[in-house]
Amino acid sequence: MRLARRIESMPPYIFAQATARITELERKGVDVINLGVGSPDLPPPKPIIDMLYESSLEPDAHGYAGYYGIPPFRQAVAKYYDRRFGVSLDANREVLLLIGSKEGIANINIAYVDPGDIVLVPDPGYPTYISGAHLASGEVFSVPLLAENNYRVDLDAIPTDVAKRAKLLWLNYPNNPTGAVADLDYLARCVAFAREHDILLCYDNPYCDVTFDGYVAPSILPIPGAREVAIEFNSLSKTYNMAGWRVGMAVGGAQIISALARVKTNMDSGIFRPMQLAAAYALTGDQQWLESRNGIYQRRRDLVLGLLPAASLSAETPKGGLYVWARVPEGVSSAAYGQRALDESGVWVTPGTAFGDHGEGYVRISVTTPDDRLREAMERLAKLGW
Repeated sequence: MRLARRIESMPPYIFAQATARITELERKGVDVINLGVGSPDLPPPKPIIDMLYESSLEPDAHGYAGYYGIPPFRQAVAKYYDRRFGVSLDANREVLLLIGSKEGIANINIAYVDPGDIVLVPDPGYPTYISGAHLASGEVFSVPLLAENNYRVDLDAIPTDVAKRAKLLWLNYPNNPTGAVADLDYLARCVAFAREHDILLCYDNPYCDVTFDGYVAPSILPIPGAREVAIEFNSLSKTYNMAGWRVGMAVGGAQIISALARVKTNMDSGIFRPMQLAAAYALTGDQQWLESRNGIYQRRRDLVLGLLPAASLSAETPKGGLYVWARVPEGVSSAAYGQRALDESGVWVTPGTAFGDHGEGYVRISVTTPDDRLREAMERLAKLGW
C-alpha cells in the first residue's frame, strides 16, 4: 500500500535513528555516553513530584481533563508570563495546553499551512519545523543561520516572492542548536516583517530560563503588535527538568490560539489532570532553585569548552540552552566526526547536518550528562586524533 506523499518526503527523525543505533551498540556491550539529546538528567524538585502523587490519589483525577488545559494550569501560565516577561495574558483565551511544545510546533502547520504555502525555517534549526511543514504539504524555504550574522535570520535575504507566499516564520532564541541569543530590537524587526507580509511568526522559546552569565532571555510577546501576528511555544521540559512529562503551552493572541485549539480538539484529549496541577505548581512555586540548576549547566558548559581543543573542536561560549555548538576539524564532515566518535569512542554527538545543510562543519554536544561522564566523553574524543 502506497504511503502518502507527505510521508514519503519526510526524512526519518535523526534522534530516533540515533537511539536505535545506540541501543544496538549497548546490546553488544559498548559503554555509550550519549551527548546527543537535550534531556535533563536532573529531576524536578521534590514538591513538584509530591504534587503529582498527591493529586493522583483523588478519586476524580483519572477522567478526561478537558481539551484546553484545566483552569489552574492556564492561570499558572498567565501568572508565569506576567512575572517573568511582564506580559498580561487572558488565561481563558490566550493560553493553550500542549502535549509538550513539539506537538504544538507540528500542529500549528495544520492550522495555517495549505499545500504550496511556504514555511520559513532557520537552518540549522529544530527538525520538527520541517516535518510539521511536510505534514501540512507545505514547502520549506530554508533561511541560513550564519556565524558571521550571530546566527540570526537575515530578513533582508528572504526574496520578496518567497515572503509573499510564506505563511509561517520560525524563530528560536536561545537557539537550538547554536546557543545564539537575540535581543528585543532584533525581535521587533521580525515582528514588523511578519506584519508587513501577513506571516504568522512562531517563536519557539523552551530555553528562556536556561541561561548563563547573567543573560535574561526575552519573550516575543512584549513587543508592540506581536500578539496580532505571533504565537509563542514554551515548555516545562527544559526549565523544570520535566522532559518526559510532556507538558507545554502555546500563548498569543486569542484568534491564533483558537486556530491551534481547533486542530488539537480534533486530535487529542489533553493530558492527565494531576500532571497539569503539578505543572501549575512548578510555574508558580519557588523559582530560586533554577539559579543553582543553571549553575550546574554552566559548569558543565565550561568543562566542555575547556576540553574542546584536545578533541580537535572549537566553539563560541553560549549564553543559553543545553548545548555547545562545536566546529569540527577542517576537512572533516559533521557526519564523519559523529560516526567515528560513536564507533571508535562510544560517544554520541549530534552531527550538525541533523539540523539542516548549514549545520555542516559542526556537532552539537549536550550538557545534560553528569560531570564525570561528560569529562570521560570529552577525554574519549580527545583520543581519536584528527
